Amino acid sequence: MPGSARPVVVVGDPVLHTPTAAVTEFDEALAGLIEDMFATMYVAEGVGLAATQIGVGLAVFVYDCHDADDVQHRGHLVNPRIVATSEAEEKIDEGCLSVPGPYAPLARPFEVRVAGQDQDGNPIEVTGTGFLARCLVHETEHLNGTLYIDHLNRRKRNRILQEIEPFDWNAPLFEPQPS
Repeated sequence: MPGSARPVVVVGDPVLHTPTAAVTEFDEALAGLIEDMFATMYVAEGVGLAATQIGVGLAVFVYDCHDADDVQHRGHLVNPRIVATSEAEEKIDEGCLSVPGPYAPLARPFEVRVAGQDQDGNPIEVTGTGFLARCLVHETEHLNGTLYIDHLNRRKRNRILQEIEPFDWNAPLFEPQPS
């Protein structure tokens, strides 16, 4: 069942800094949410998307990105938690669909293991290296109410916030709202 793209929430919306609720119902509604999240991520040309980024306060995210060996991985995690990270880190530019436009260098673990559930409630673990590890940490942090810019010093964070820009997939969020 193909999903429907939803608007991506941008920085400033309180949902992005609110920790999510655990998913307790593994039903058709959850499966539909996951399909909508994939559709939204692809329209926005992203590699990961947390439910909070479409205004839903549930602990679920989707991803479709490559690892350090350039192998593509596509999947979702419900109620994810990071269970292991490598000491080795990689510092590269990072961006976010909810902070559209600019990127900033940020150190992340080179390898990470995340445990959670699939859409049917079955336990799963995903291990990622390189860019996939970065994505898994980034999306898990979203579900805890943390954006990548929260790791930057105030000067860098303010520069990023001044550089955000509308894209076709989120331009209505930048239009002035009637008072």
